[in-house]
Amino acid sequence: MAIVIFVVVLAVILGLLAAVHWYLWRRLVRDTTVPGGRGRRIGTAAAVILPLTTFGAFLSGRSGMPFAVERVLAWPGYLWLAAVLYLTLALLVGEAVRPLLRRLLERRAAGSAPDSPRDAPSGGEAPSSGAAPSSGAAVSPGAAASAPSGSAPATGGGAGTEGAPAPVAAASSVTEAPGVTGTTGTTDVIETTDVTRSTDITGVTEATGTTEAPEATKASGATGATRVTAAAPEPAAPGAPGRPADDTPAPGSRPGGDTRDTGDTGGSRAEPAGRAADPSRRLFIARTVAGAAAVAGLGTVGYGAYGVLDGPTTKRVTVPLAKLPRSAHGFRVAVVSDIHLGPVLGRSHTRRIVEAINRTQPDLVAIVGDLVDGSVEDLGPAAEPLAGLRSRHGSYFVTGNHEYFSGAGQWVDFVRELGVHPLENARVELPGFDLAGVNDISAEGEGPAGQGPDYDRALGDRDRSRASVLLAHQPVMVHAAADHGVDLQLSGHTHGGQLWPGPYLAALANPTVAGLERYGDTQLYVTRGAGAWGPPVRVGAESDITVVTLASKQA
Repeated sequence: MAIVIFVVVLAVILGLLAAVHWYLWRRLVRDTTVPGGRGRRIGTAAAVILPLTTFGAFLSGRSGMPFAVERVLAWPGYLWLAAVLYLTLALLVGEAVRPLLRRLLERRAAGSAPDSPRDAPSGGEAPSSGAAPSSGAAVSPGAAASAPSGSAPATGGGAGTEGAPAPVAAASSVTEAPGVTGTTGTTDVIETTDVTRSTDITGVTEATGTTEAPEATKASGATGATRVTAAAPEPAAPGAPGRPADDTPAPGSRPGGDTRDTGDTGGSRAEPAGRAADPSRRLFIARTVAGAAAVAGLGTVGYGAYGVLDGPTTKRVTVPLAKLPRSAHGFRVAVVSDIHLGPVLGRSHTRRIVEAINRTQPDLVAIVGDLVDGSVEDLGPAAEPLAGLRSRHGSYFVTGNHEYFSGAGQWVDFVRELGVHPLENARVELPGFDLAGVNDISAEGEGPAGQGPDYDRALGDRDRSRASVLLAHQPVMVHAAADHGVDLQLSGHTHGGQLWPGPYLAALANPTVAGLERYGDTQLYVTRGAGAWGPPVRVGAESDITVVTLASKQA
């Protein structure tokens, strides 16, 4: 049954990760690049390779791969894991911004657009100079034959047009002329060198080349509208130079000679003019949102990584203890947890922590678990700077859950060789108070270090009139500590959540995520830790070393 549950949970996790990566690829790569382009190919390759490095980083340390391989995979793999989180969060915010940006661009485009073509004169129809058509006259370029450039202007109805140039009909224009009855009016001359097709209710008239307009044009007994179109140039058919072989529309034209642009070469109909810019607008929005998300997400990861690699900050907190004698007032304990030496954080990280602790000149150093993520063979050299810790009453260590992933027993022996005193369900008496330590609740059968927490062994036979301080890795152990009359418990484990919104998740499993809180007569202080697990990144939970100053109420 346990195996089935494990498989189901693993399948859910893998499915979720696959969905998240598909979403990132869609928004950051597909929506912003040209199909088949270099950007699309590079982005798609990165979307495949980076998750593989993350899986490799997780599996390498648990499958016996050489430590050098683990280190190579750890940096890109773990950093990508943090990048996935913050890129996804940034893009989700972008989903809310996207429609607002689209609406803003549409309003701006509408405000700067020219007047509608319906309000402007038709390109194929213009009043003649010196005379305007009567209200009953229809100006129909298609009703007149074409005239050569520079020829005499047409006249009709007594309206003189001498000296007025003949308007030129655009090849793509379509002019609708209302029907007229028994009216002789001014007829404009259309100049063209192409094939002109004029359709009225009596049939089709075709003219090739340059034609001189007749003196007058009349339309009688017509109702409705006359549709006039100008055809695009057509290649001449064999055996009939200068004209098409039949009435088949030219490529790209519509039946009847309508040559309005369809917008593509595949015969699909173009979108209305007001929507012609939609593809470019969508691309602009996609690139804007993706670019902003990339800057925000990757910038957050970079800032969080810098905070970890730069070393922990030093915090100070004062904790009053009712039983602490005046002689112990001001006793300073440097608390450090969750150093997490491993394939990313190594010897230089340990050195920075040791130097930061020594600068505080503490009376005692307490290392409360999760020192390492690996074996002594691989990480022993990285932990060696701990031998340089300096304090009046020495340095003490208790195990965390991560020590048991690689063998807690070997690490207990190793830190003892470095001059750090392990407290394996044990207690020491210091001036003014008792210092006790218990193993982590994740302990497995590994001799003394593999036993779980034993509070009776660590605290059972002590003098309860003395103040007591307990080192226990996980905050959840505070309830047992309160049952045994502990005055102060020092813990880590939570990392303060490490990566926002991690603090909210950590609060579900821990009574205190970070800081000082009271549980009955027992106070609990939780440090955020000096390192990082997985991604060497912290966001909203900076790493720290805390100097806890014990205060006597009798002082």
